Amino acid sequence: MDISVANKYFKRDISWLSFNYRVLLEAENKTLPIYERIKFLSIYSSNLEEFYEIRVAEHRSVIMKKNFAEESSSEAEETLAEITNEVNRQQKEFYRIFGESILPELERCKIYLYKDEKPKPFHEQFIHGFFIEEVFPFLSPVMIQTDDIRTFIRDKRLYLIIRMTKKHEARLLPENTKDFHYAIMKIPYSKVPRFIKLPEHDGISYIMFIDDIIRANLPLIFPGYEIDSCFSIKISRDADIYWENETEGNFIEKLRSKVKKRKIGALSRFMYDREMPDDFLQFLCKSFNIQKEDLLMGGRYMNLQDLAKFPNPKGKDLEWQTPTPLKIPYLDKTTTIFKAVKKRDILLHFPYHSFDYILRFLSEAAFDPKVEEIKVTQYRVAEDSAVIENLINAARNGKKVTVFVELKARFDEENNMATAERMQRAGIRIIHSIPGLKVHAKLALVLRRGKDSTSKRRDFAYLSTGNFNEKTAKIYSDIAILTSNQTIIEEIKQVFSVLEGKLSAPSFSLLLVSRFNMVPELTRMISQEIEHVKQGRKGRIILKMNGLHDKNMIDKLYQAGQEGVDIDLIVRGICCLVPGEPFSPNIKITRLVDMFLEHSRIWYFYNDGKEDLYLTSADWMQRNLNRRIETAFPILDSGLKKRIIDILDIQLKDNTKACWIGKDLQNHFKKRNNDEPPIRAQLEIYEYLRQMDYKI
Repeated sequence: MDISVANKYFKRDISWLSFNYRVLLEAENKTLPIYERIKFLSIYSSNLEEFYEIRVAEHRSVIMKKNFAEESSSEAEETLAEITNEVNRQQKEFYRIFGESILPELERCKIYLYKDEKPKPFHEQFIHGFFIEEVFPFLSPVMIQTDDIRTFIRDKRLYLIIRMTKKHEARLLPENTKDFHYAIMKIPYSKVPRFIKLPEHDGISYIMFIDDIIRANLPLIFPGYEIDSCFSIKISRDADIYWENETEGNFIEKLRSKVKKRKIGALSRFMYDREMPDDFLQFLCKSFNIQKEDLLMGGRYMNLQDLAKFPNPKGKDLEWQTPTPLKIPYLDKTTTIFKAVKKRDILLHFPYHSFDYILRFLSEAAFDPKVEEIKVTQYRVAEDSAVIENLINAARNGKKVTVFVELKARFDEENNMATAERMQRAGIRIIHSIPGLKVHAKLALVLRRGKDSTSKRRDFAYLSTGNFNEKTAKIYSDIAILTSNQTIIEEIKQVFSVLEGKLSAPSFSLLLVSRFNMVPELTRMISQEIEHVKQGRKGRIILKMNGLHDKNMIDKLYQAGQEGVDIDLIVRGICCLVPGEPFSPNIKITRLVDMFLEHSRIWYFYNDGKEDLYLTSADWMQRNLNRRIETAFPILDSGLKKRIIDILDIQLKDNTKACWIGKDLQNHFKKRNNDEPPIRAQLEIYEYLRQMDYKI
């Protein structure tokens, strides 16, 4: 079949923008509590900020010949133009939803947010006093002139640009001959909150942007000037870290240096208030050397990821109350986790289950006299992590503890370096990043001797789709397993031997490990489904992941669909496979966005009724399959396998939060028949797990 490459795959970044737009749509969902909707505005903004810091910056680096990627300069320019068009469209939607949907609903809840207006008389004194006492001491305005830059604009920070005239000139000169003066001023975000609660009046709670409190007091800041206008601006800078000779010199010091340079990286976005006059914008572009392609229209209020901290003066009735994490009676009744896991594998599904069971597992390992050694991979951990505390306790109790710390975990580099140093001081052996690779596998190994010298030793392992992070475990949907299956444990030992540089050619029979057997085995299992269909039997594949980008794997799925294999993809984010075309029959793509971030990766192959099922840390992205160490682990227990397949089925039946991804890359909400009950997968899964846990 003759298909042009351009139409055979969605562009990665345009696909990601489709996902982020789906996040934005939740902010307009009037069935959600208002503060849940506000949260989605914040998530959308935060996502977009990182997108410009990394993906847009990467395209700009290609154009500037600083980064030699797969795309050409002309392809990068074309993609950037598409990104700008789509983001401008989404920004208009964002501000429409904020102004026409969110703010009126807040007012119905008797919460009033001042917006581009003069404060009411009963608030003027408070605003003036608050400004003088809490804000004014931290302001540092700088006058700017064309081609005379004496200030550096920090990324992610919000600035006000003020245009004004000297008072004596304003009186003497005609309107069209005014000599404008300009100043730039950073909002002191670290000293004062973004949103200020004002005194309540007649039962109504009032809130004001710190931006507007400053705007209302500009004459006090510039007493010799008449204020003409004031607008917000912000920029994003290249925050990616490029490695040329990663193996040379002191890696940690090089990483520290590169992390610091993020703050002065190349410009990737200059966002300005769309109400800014053209001549004002032209002055800024000339003064700060801003190119046309760097410009992105925003609104009066930017950095709206700050909405995550929007005050709620009316109580929790306006917020979504997430279900209480489930307890597992079987584990609660046993004296130790080890005793429970000896009898059977334990499946944990966060955030539906409490992460405390993992902390208990590590705590028991730290204090159990039979435990000799603990090995863990660390990608992203919480600040002040209880996981790390347990590992430190283990080392202090004489256990041999080894932690592989991936220092190249983007935006967690500094936290990971600090955590690694702290663990090292406690006597933990730290293995740092492998040159040319990231280690993304989520593994823990506990080596435990028997009762005496004649007893058989019994080791334990923890494998997960998500990080050892007790904070994200409350909001990310991940699946993990505790096991004492000795075959799996021996293969995990091989993975750690690879990480320690002791083994270069491991052999795996159960685990799938990227860069070794993962891609060949995935290809084999897809081919197996194709062969079953050719023989007149059923072929079925369900793949749940966060991203699907690898073209070789996409082509294999196209082939399977063309041969008659029934394929369901549940892909939260980037998905470059194009459904609904002659080259992609029998393939459907579901996107699920709800209160928890769908993060688990699950691979299901029918295999003529034998049903092969894997949980994994890996997406089907080129980086995951080729430039990382990832693991996929099989679910061998038939009862646990059925449980995960049931959960996949619930997600595929979702008709409340799920969308189909169409060949137009749009999010098409699933339509429900009048007699069809609503199914909201995350709530259904919670109830399903609650019932199943009590049957164990």
